[in-house]
Amino acid sequence: MAFIAALLSGTPAFAATPAPGWNVDKAHSKVAFTAAMNGQPLNGTFRRFDARIAFDPNNLAGSSVTAVIDTASAATGDATRDQSLPTPDWFNTRAFPQATFRSSAFKALGNGRYVADGTLTIRGVSRRASLPFKLVITGKLAHMDGNLTIDRRWFGIGQGQFAGTEAVAGAVKVSVALNATRK
Repeated sequence: MAFIAALLSGTPAFAATPAPGWNVDKAHSKVAFTAAMNGQPLNGTFRRFDARIAFDPNNLAGSSVTAVIDTASAATGDATRDQSLPTPDWFNTRAFPQATFRSSAFKALGNGRYVADGTLTIRGVSRRASLPFKLVITGKLAHMDGNLTIDRRWFGIGQGQFAGTEAVAGAVKVSVALNATRK
């Protein structure tokens, strides 16, 4: 009876068993970005981030990730540029202190490669995003490398004179390298 009620209500009758949790080793992990400014590479990192990860390659339906990035922690190594990143022209960190990625599904591609589909939110704008990644699990330790390219203009990153792509390219590559320990 409960199964029929669940079908009629659109609610799943059986929820997936949650995958095991992982603790991110932030000292040995990195969230970075690469863009182009005046035709030259512009590299940066986010110094503060966290992720709540539950993942099992044999239980993708029970796997999930919620990553939170402190946008005020963006750093490129150039003092003038770094001072401008928190302003309303760029990340507007007073109004939008965090960027988030929340997974909705995982797909296995074979040979330790996966795709995490989900929602990326930056500056209050949410868009669907897919993060392809490679994962190596050895006992209780895991290492993940993933990359995705976004268009900064989708999220309103770059206002005023920076809204176009004359000085700063629209494409931004986001790279994630995480080391984690199974809980």
